[in-house]
Amino acid sequence: MSQIQGLAAHAAGAELLPFRYTPGDLKPLDVEVRISHCGVCHSDLHLISNDWGISQYPFIPGHEIVGTITAIGSGVTTLTVGQRVGIGWQSNSCGQCEWCTQGLENLCPTSESTCVHRHGGYADAVRVNNRFAIPLPDALPSEQAAPLLCGGITVYNPLRSHGINPSSRVGIVGIGGLGHLALQFARVFGAEVTAFSTSAAKEEEARALGAQHFVNTRETKAMREVANTFDFILTTINADQDWMAYIQALRPTGTLCFVGVPPSPVSFHAFPLIAGVRTITGSPIGSPHRLREMVDVAARHGVKAQTESFRMDKANEAIDKVKKNKVRYRAVLAN
Repeated sequence: MSQIQGLAAHAAGAELLPFRYTPGDLKPLDVEVRISHCGVCHSDLHLISNDWGISQYPFIPGHEIVGTITAIGSGVTTLTVGQRVGIGWQSNSCGQCEWCTQGLENLCPTSESTCVHRHGGYADAVRVNNRFAIPLPDALPSEQAAPLLCGGITVYNPLRSHGINPSSRVGIVGIGGLGHLALQFARVFGAEVTAFSTSAAKEEEARALGAQHFVNTRETKAMREVANTFDFILTTINADQDWMAYIQALRPTGTLCFVGVPPSPVSFHAFPLIAGVRTITGSPIGSPHRLREMVDVAARHGVKAQTESFRMDKANEAIDKVKKNKVRYRAVLAN
């Protein structure tokens, strides 16, 4: 392809405008993918606004990509032209550091992100290292698959890494873009699942997604009643909470895991951690191996993102709706 056409941010917080770039020669280990769908992730909004101080303009956002391979580099042996693949937050890693050689490429110190300092998926095509183009099972529809590639792996990876199983009592904080997927995966792992939400109106939906129990976090009494209950609590929200209430909700040896980033620093008293050997941790995306596993699990067990579809040229409209929390639960752009 001589040029790739997309929608780029040209300044912090600016509206996306049509943009073309020339990708140059295809590298030996890269693949070019014609994009059919791309999810709109909250991370895209942060990058467009340069909230993290790492954006370089102009750039094309987008890192929840589904498409078909149209070209492969001379060194690619495991993928073929015409194959449907998914691409998430990561587009490359060094392949040689202690983390890459353990199959933890998502922890590589020189990891390359799909739309940081390069152009992403709000476009007609993209190029990535072939290891980060994940073949998708036929049973997984492209529109519902796209949000799994960042939102899905963000919640799947910690549930899997912390060994969630039928004996586990799991709490999911927030029933949104991440939380609605976490509820489904926690149920697939056989756990007893409780949804935590500030919105009592989401109870019915949370139960339909896989929660057996529901806690309205605005009710202090309800929070007190679940003290010493959970082996694992996954918090998916980007809001400040009474975090000590969640620590108190953990059983001994329980873990509170952050995948959402609250705006304020998080503070705790040390004593409940010491007395109950409780843990506070976080988790980023997942390796290509874990991505492959996740899409297979999703396909076999019917885990799907709830999506609202927008034409690719309506990306600004989709971004605006996501900003206002008016999408249930993931916006997806379609070419």
